[in-house]
Amino acid sequence: MIGLLRGTLALRDSDEVIVETAGIGYRVAVSPDTSAALGEPGQQVLLHIHHHIRDDAQTLYGFETPDRRRVFEGLISAHGVGPAMGMAILSVYGPSELAGILATDDIDALCLIPGVGKKTAARLLMELKSRLDIGDATSAVSAGQPSGPAPADPRGVVRQALGELGYTTEEIRGAIAALPEDGDSSALLKEALRHLASGV
Repeated sequence: MIGLLRGTLALRDSDEVIVETAGIGYRVAVSPDTSAALGEPGQQVLLHIHHHIRDDAQTLYGFETPDRRRVFEGLISAHGVGPAMGMAILSVYGPSELAGILATDDIDALCLIPGVGKKTAARLLMELKSRLDIGDATSAVSAGQPSGPAPADPRGVVRQALGELGYTTEEIRGAIAALPEDGDSSALLKEALRHLASGV
């Protein structure tokens, strides 16, 4: 069972990389943000691996941190969440954002994940809250304890603002995916509007 892979980045695509170590090239499925963070071929990389074994295939899923791998493993333990959906979720939301979504019962945020509608989002919310422990706020909600007001999530503020402006779910999903990791809600909203105006 492979849990860690260190070597030379031999090939990089948006959803897959090949890492060469000891003369062997390992194909590893990754999210687009992880792929981008690894840099250019020829660089030394380290990936935390989930080794997924089925009767007909073995697939390596790679993550930048053990925390992201742990969340992925929690996601795929939920009913109806396979590795493809687990990767899709982590391609849209990091662990801290996912914690905020679960803590605030933000079904609309889950609907921004490709392939997830309202009914699936509601089921996912219940499943994930019972299976994931990715933050104190989420833990408190799962245990039925008051956790106090959750801090506003800048991306959540942007999602809500774009929805109120009449943008579609697909447009909002694309704009959110194009945002940088950091920034306050005002700066991120301006960036999202610039992205939408550019028609990219």
